[in-house]
Amino acid sequence: MNNLPRVRLLDGVRTALRRNPIVTLSGPRQCGKTTLARIIASERDATFFDLENPADARRLENPMSALAPLHGLVVIDEAQLRPDIAPILRVLADRQPNPASFLMLGSASPDLIRGTSETLAGRVAFIDMGGFNLDEVDARNWHTLWQRGGFPRSFLAEDAEASFAWRQDFIRTFLERDLRQYGFQIPALTLRRLWTMLAHYHGQVGNASEIGRSLGEAHTTVKRHIDILVGALVVRQLQPWHENLAKRQVKSPKYYIRDSGLLHALLDLSSGDAIDSHPKLGASWEGFCIETILRWTGERNAWFWGSHAHAELDLLVLNGGNRFGFEFKLGDAPGLTRSMHIARQDLRLKRLFVVYPGVGGSYGLDESAEVVAIQDLEAKLGEVLAPSGRA
Repeated sequence: MNNLPRVRLLDGVRTALRRNPIVTLSGPRQCGKTTLARIIASERDATFFDLENPADARRLENPMSALAPLHGLVVIDEAQLRPDIAPILRVLADRQPNPASFLMLGSASPDLIRGTSETLAGRVAFIDMGGFNLDEVDARNWHTLWQRGGFPRSFLAEDAEASFAWRQDFIRTFLERDLRQYGFQIPALTLRRLWTMLAHYHGQVGNASEIGRSLGEAHTTVKRHIDILVGALVVRQLQPWHENLAKRQVKSPKYYIRDSGLLHALLDLSSGDAIDSHPKLGASWEGFCIETILRWTGERNAWFWGSHAHAELDLLVLNGGNRFGFEFKLGDAPGLTRSMHIARQDLRLKRLFVVYPGVGGSYGLDESAEVVAIQDLEAKLGEVLAPSGRA
């Protein structure tokens, strides 16, 4: 099913394994981590553990005895189910000479599964992984990628109906089974309501108190549950940028459903026509473009910016000591707006890019701003931005 080449991601993992004794590949459930790891494992002497397989889980009941004799590459799939293995890997990684390297696959960020990043500091490289990206599906297929999202089984489904059904099943399984494996005993219906609410907030500034009032929940409970969805890599919380300016600036985060296909499923948009006529059409496009860009740049140096005078910038990226701004428009021939002029001046942007579907192709606006068609976006990013190394 997952038969598209993921060349840049594979190269990133190979490079990380050459440089580090431990590599953690993090991404949401069903994004293709296991398939990619098996490709890497097939290239070398490797031992594979899947912690969802009862037999493999039993093999690791005494992890030091099981792991210490191994040579070559050791892959531990669904590593978040055994955070207690991290201290063992720290000891094994410090052996000289070291007979083995370790590739850990996780469906949650280290912030959600406490202990991994702290225990393995200085020994581990982190690589973020999502579903298919533009460079993997051929940029000419951007519209299908936007509608269905990047999860391999959704994108490669035989038709739109099968894709939508897969995403609905994914949401149900994720809420009813997967989160419970991380130790969260929260009713699936409670998280379903919150996740759906966040889909309606997609691309908007919001806060836990406001969402809590809508759901009839305490803001502390809502914040804790949002943190779980963020840590499980299905929701993005994009933080605001603050500049020392003589104007009031937005200080609350924006929320996005990280995969556009899941966004459409949560909003019950099963067809292209339904998406095109929905009030969240523009916000869906914005989130899709943001995820595409952050897959290239990494997410640690990315923000949005807004002032209470209604000037804003959809995405601000710091890269190579420079500031780059991105705006996302669905119109046929976007141009510079007053808000863009203000953002460019106040934030001292080196370049400003306006990303749109691209019927008319890419074109310049002035010496530091240009309109970029979505099909040209990956090439443009490669020209002007240094890749993050977080494939």
